[in-house]
Amino acid sequence: MSEALKQKIQTAFVEPGCATNVAKSESERKKGCAKQLTPGAAAGGCAFDGAMIALQPITDVAHLVHAPLACWGNGWDNRGSASSGSELYRKGFTTDLSELDIVMGNGEKKLFRAIREVIAQESPAAVFVYSTCVTALIGDDIGAVCKAAAERFGRPVIPVNVPGYVGSKNLGNKLGVDALVEHVVGTMEPATVTPLDVNIIGDFNLSGELWQVKPLLDRLGIRILGSISGDARYAQVAMMHRARVTMLVCSHAFMAIARKLEERHGIPWFEGSFYGISDTSAALRTMCRLLVERGAPADLLDRCDALIAEEEARTRAELAPLRPKVEGRRVLLYTGGHKTWSVVSALQELGVEVVGTSMRKATDGDRERVTDIMGTDAHMYENMAPKEMYKMLREARADVLMSGGRSQFVALKARVPWIDVNQEKHEPYAGYVGMVELVRAIDRAVNNPMWADLRSPAPWEMSACDATDEPFVLSAVPGSKADFEDC
Repeated sequence: MSEALKQKIQTAFVEPGCATNVAKSESERKKGCAKQLTPGAAAGGCAFDGAMIALQPITDVAHLVHAPLACWGNGWDNRGSASSGSELYRKGFTTDLSELDIVMGNGEKKLFRAIREVIAQESPAAVFVYSTCVTALIGDDIGAVCKAAAERFGRPVIPVNVPGYVGSKNLGNKLGVDALVEHVVGTMEPATVTPLDVNIIGDFNLSGELWQVKPLLDRLGIRILGSISGDARYAQVAMMHRARVTMLVCSHAFMAIARKLEERHGIPWFEGSFYGISDTSAALRTMCRLLVERGAPADLLDRCDALIAEEEARTRAELAPLRPKVEGRRVLLYTGGHKTWSVVSALQELGVEVVGTSMRKATDGDRERVTDIMGTDAHMYENMAPKEMYKMLREARADVLMSGGRSQFVALKARVPWIDVNQEKHEPYAGYVGMVELVRAIDRAVNNPMWADLRSPAPWEMSACDATDEPFVLSAVPGSKADFEDC
């Protein structure tokens, strides 16, 4: 690992904007926020994976991975970030290094040719070049290649130095956005600026969640000038230094860019969530208050209050017939990161009992928030083996499992409903509209009559005494024909 990359990693571990990080000793800080990886064990993503997650939703950029084919070959799509425009981000581009390329030292030449080819064929707004374990170990200087290619082709070519072996996915998130701060932010100027321009950082528009919130901002006249990286364009990242306020959406890994925007450009930031009615209203109020403090019209606060009152009333009216169907239900939440507390908060508003929430990949800050919301840390668990999860569900200690796709089969084997709340989900649950959709999803899952049939014994599992002696008569079934010949 180069000295420059070592220094960058150590810098990423020091976050003055995070109280938890500041309270750590120097030795603890060097370990990072996420739980240390176990060599040889499935770790939930490497640093390269984390950088791709953070940056790939920038839609009009070509994301070129400098690596052998296995790292990103045949890639298509991402984890569900939606775009209202370009679809270029869905494509996977790789230099496809072979053993011969590595032995003969052709990596940098091949990378340069790949950049030329992708610009010629796709005409992207920019090219993001990702280093990986192999290309870092053989010493390819992607920074120098990107600089030469940008000068030659007149297009931004951004090096993202994140070989997977340097650390966890969380670290990759930080190094990815650090590349934006270093090479992109501040390189373009907007045609116009308004006192109602904001940055939104940490929302990935999964299944279109940002589009459930944007109409609210539109009604207040608030413009999303900068975005990392939900439905974002390269220009939005380049111009985000002109926004008036930054909202950090439930992502400690991105805190550094919000802090640096404040330090370098004087843009105040706050952390908020769009999950749940109360959190959405609080985020809107905080955003408007900060905008007014920075010169926006004072009537923005009144308009915000009126909008919140209208939306909350409408949402609670829609929830009223649904709430009795889900109230008192017990949910086992098996997810990670900020969802450990943001989803808990939203569920508690519905009267749903959270019997447990996973602390996988959660930071110390996430743990503190869960404790604050639930009033105790008794419902937090570090990890849960599938066998333990199955036992918990079979003993009916939870009515529904809310998790990612990898756990769905444990729930189905236990004959318990499952709801996808992870990044691959197909339904958006953000804002006021998303809250209603979440309740409908829980209602559909736990009250589906299929579960009663599924949990009852099959005919061949019934004892002889339970079986009826009366012969089955098809004609006695309402709506049935008298004979198969009549069908």
